Amino acid sequence: MKEWLRSIPAVHELQNHGKFIALLEESYLDLTNLTKQLKEVVDLIRDSIINGTWQGPIPGTTQFIDNIFHLLEGKVQKQFSYTLKKVINATGTILHTNLGRARLSEHAIDHVIEVARNYSNLEYKLKEGERGSRHSHAEALLKEITGAEAAMVVNNNAAAVYLVLRALAENKEVIVSRGQLVEIGGSFRISSIMEESGAKLIEVGTTNKTHLYDYEKAVTSETAIVMKVHTSNFKVIGFTESVETSDLIAFTKELKDVIFYEDLGSGALFDFRKLGIGDEPIVKEVIEMGVDLVTFSGDKLLGGPQAGIIVGKKEFIDRLKKHQLARIVRVDKMTLAALEGTLIDYARGEKGLRNIPTIRDLLLSDNDLDVRTESFVTNLLQQTGKYQIKISRGTSQVGGGTMPEVELATKVISLKHMSLTAEQLGRKLRSDSTPGIVARIQKDEVIIDLRTVSQEEEHLLLVALVKIKAD
Repeated sequence: MKEWLRSIPAVHELQNHGKFIALLEESYLDLTNLTKQLKEVVDLIRDSIINGTWQGPIPGTTQFIDNIFHLLEGKVQKQFSYTLKKVINATGTILHTNLGRARLSEHAIDHVIEVARNYSNLEYKLKEGERGSRHSHAEALLKEITGAEAAMVVNNNAAAVYLVLRALAENKEVIVSRGQLVEIGGSFRISSIMEESGAKLIEVGTTNKTHLYDYEKAVTSETAIVMKVHTSNFKVIGFTESVETSDLIAFTKELKDVIFYEDLGSGALFDFRKLGIGDEPIVKEVIEMGVDLVTFSGDKLLGGPQAGIIVGKKEFIDRLKKHQLARIVRVDKMTLAALEGTLIDYARGEKGLRNIPTIRDLLLSDNDLDVRTESFVTNLLQQTGKYQIKISRGTSQVGGGTMPEVELATKVISLKHMSLTAEQLGRKLRSDSTPGIVARIQKDEVIIDLRTVSQEEEHLLLVALVKIKAD
């Protein structure tokens, strides 16, 4: 052991080695930082020799020196590699929460890059030469698309709900149906957000039935808001009843200083119902009914970046903009750029909508899916014989807590590897492929749905499947 320890080169000697110098240039690390990494590698080797666990080359040999730099290179790569990485979503779930939900359109991405790379007029009026407001950039487009008097954007929809309740109902009563106290992702509950805001939650009705008279009996002089939460992430089926938005609007108009506020959650700006997909109300439709405020997400059915969007009557939006909490939940220039790029496609009409990946994937035709699936399987069979492959009918999900009852007809590819189990194949696709590939696993088969795989990604998926080897 002592002889081995004496054979470990000194750090200053290793610093003069060609491999250290080359790594210094390639890694873009300064000398101090790379030397620190080198010392940690040498200390690790020394400790393992002392503990009797060293299984590498014998110290003092050329192979030992090479191993030191191999370990150093791996350490540097691991420490300075991005942890947030591109993946290919082959699950067919369009708004996959674990995989980042909505993909941005090319217009949105280009706008983000331009704004991120340069200075911008984020809070500056170019014509007047004076300070401006970041709220203005998305507001005009949101007003045009939804028909609202005013709009503002915060960092997510939970923040939008919190801001509305905090700014407009702190220490006041907010009436909401018991059946609408939903839990959203990560165990966040609407009821908990309401309580944290300082508003006093008044639950009415039952889980499955709420009537207009339940709201009428609950109103007091302390009531500030009548709130409706669109239950977009679950459905109660059977013996149910709820009060329509139009009835609640008419009811609150008869009350003094009571706001009607609806949280739509998923935030559809496009009417999927006319194509037979789900029953999500569109924001413009709700605004036209006369609602005071509406909140919804930017990265669900809208197909943009993570954001919480608030639209409605100008008098209430102005109060929200002036509230101190607005600065805490505001969005940065890149989110605004992504949202603006997405909204411009909406403003262009039907042709522009096809630029938005979420909408494009939702509306993908059966014929397009059939052609792409058949072509992909043909190419895979031509390049490898390692799989048993079958094509069958299946369903895709919208995901993201949106349209839970909707099943989109699709074609799926079922794969069985000759040597690997489905779990082993799925793990290799995720961890050994670049980019990582996430697919479904069912009944010892890996299931691939090309609905959520772009045509540019198909080649990468094909190459990954061909290259996979059994251990």
